[in-house]
Amino acid sequence: MIRREGDRLLLEGAVTIDAVPDLLPRGLALLADGETRIDLAGVTTADSSAVALLLEWLRAAQRTGNRVVYLNLDNSLKSLVDLYGVTELLPVAYA
Repeated sequence: MIRREGDRLLLEGAVTIDAVPDLLPRGLALLADGETRIDLAGVTTADSSAVALLLEWLRAAQRTGNRVVYLNLDNSLKSLVDLYGVTELLPVAYA
């Protein structure tokens, strides 16, 4: 599930190959509102399709001149991002 709360999008639950077809268009619609911080603290499970989803949301935001920042990546998602060599591409903020 993804929902807007203020200037943040909260991504919750499993972000896997089964969930991404639903999350992609929902996230794109929410990103159309402008610059956004996407909080991943509520993600319970992620697979490689989660990395593809984050990259697609980033590309969509860049096409419209908007900016996204990803927050609260857990260690397993960080590992996937590292594994696929896209660490430098994803704007991640660590608090």
